[in-house]
Amino acid sequence: MADQVWNEPRFRKANPDYRLGMPFVYVGMTGLDPDLRFDKHKAGIQSNRYVFDYGLRLLPQLYEVYNPMPYEAAREMEVELAIGLREAGYGVWQA
Repeated sequence: MADQVWNEPRFRKANPDYRLGMPFVYVGMTGLDPDLRFDKHKAGIQSNRYVFDYGLRLLPQLYEVYNPMPYEAAREMEVELAIGLREAGYGVWQA
């Protein structure tokens, strides 16, 4: 996501340990191809506001290893991935 997302109070509050210079990312899960899902976010179709307003591109290196995945495992992995990225200093918004 664009750096301007850091100006959003709710985003800042969700990321108290953000490390300056680390990327801002959105973590969600979908049964769709990630490229298609990102396009839908940007088009405003069942979109997360932060992705709609600040989304720039996908970072496949962060998620390709997990795809495809059964639904229940994906629900758990969404939370685990968001926690892990926050611990690494990323700014994260989780669905």
